[in-house]
Amino acid sequence: MILVASQRGGAKQLGLHLLRADENEHVDVHEISGFVSGDVVAALKEAQAVAKGTRCKQYLFSVSLNPPETERVDIGVFEDALARIEEANGLTGQPRVVVFHEKEGRRHCHAVWSRIDAQSMTAKPLPYFKNKLRDLGRELYLEHGWKMPRGFMNSREADPRNFSLAQWQQAKRMGRNARDLNSVVQECWAVSDSRAGFAASLKERGLYLARGDRRGFVAVSTEGEVLSIARYTGQRAKAVNERLGDPAGLPDVEETKARIARDLTPVVRSYLGDAAAQARREMRPLDAARRKMAERHRTVRAKLKANQQERSTYEARIRAGRLRRGLLGLWDRLTGRHTQSLEQNAREANAAAKRDRAERKSVVETQLAERQKLQVKIRAMRERHCTLEDDIRREICELEQRGAEPLRERFNRHSAKAQRHRHQGPTMEP
Repeated sequence: MILVASQRGGAKQLGLHLLRADENEHVDVHEISGFVSGDVVAALKEAQAVAKGTRCKQYLFSVSLNPPETERVDIGVFEDALARIEEANGLTGQPRVVVFHEKEGRRHCHAVWSRIDAQSMTAKPLPYFKNKLRDLGRELYLEHGWKMPRGFMNSREADPRNFSLAQWQQAKRMGRNARDLNSVVQECWAVSDSRAGFAASLKERGLYLARGDRRGFVAVSTEGEVLSIARYTGQRAKAVNERLGDPAGLPDVEETKARIARDLTPVVRSYLGDAAAQARREMRPLDAARRKMAERHRTVRAKLKANQQERSTYEARIRAGRLRRGLLGLWDRLTGRHTQSLEQNAREANAAAKRDRAERKSVVETQLAERQKLQVKIRAMRERHCTLEDDIRREICELEQRGAEPLRERFNRHSAKAQRHRHQGPTMEP
């Protein structure tokens, strides 16, 4: 299980993010403990209010728990991991919020603890928490027999395409996949051994080498986003400078954006616009199917929850009826029948809780399997669109030599190929 954590403030912002139903198909508030409020945002604001009595600015400890996408992970596994995270970082007994998200057929968990000890009014220290979580994540992979990422076995073999939250947000603004964008920059770095070769390779992918504000090397996309070369290649700034030299001779970001505006003629912009419109048009049926499926799944879960609550109320009434009152209740206490009834009620309540959890698990796993089948089609469609757009960006570099007509021919050829794929169905595995 990959555990990603940070110390932070921003209670309201984090609470709203955890509850975002527009970016997640299902949001399940699993637990709010140690707070007066039963609302996620209000609970985190409580932590912020308590922290005002201290000097602590990063009063929250936020952890995301990400199991392998293909595994079916029981709630108990998440709860065990949360307990071990608490123990390893000295947070046992601290107020916390636990929320489950489901998106694109994958389920993961977010947990947020208040770092403030209300008794001593001090913040819980979290030394080396990243190392502790890395070791715990490795233990969870081994314990459950999950296929461990190579980077967990040897940090030198970590997937270079892994990306940060900032990179994911940047790729989202560009309308690209963050992992693919990382791969593009790293492939350009791998195949070039000089500044000229690297700049040419980037330009073929729609990226322009430029000088950043801090004298570092950056790439500017056709969408106007600025990408740090050191961050996207995973190289140290010293290694980047050794290969590319002094960035002083390169145009700055604003000059590069002006150059992009000159290079992208209205004809070229129309081709990119046509490709984007085609992608939206072909994704529309899949998006509609995704929304319809999510709504149907929510309805099933809501019905199950209502049925379980109704049954729980009925069973609780039966258990309460065993505890007689008045003289009969006094007699039951004297004869030991009252204790026996309490024990029976506890056993039945525990069995009912396990039964309800198993029913919810069955529904969730069935729905995840159905959602993942749809995700296969969505991924296949996205990859075909990425291929078309990458080819257009490569043709942009050769436009002056080849003219605009070959670009239109390439676009038409890929459009016809996409039409055939849409009728034949996807052939790619996830």
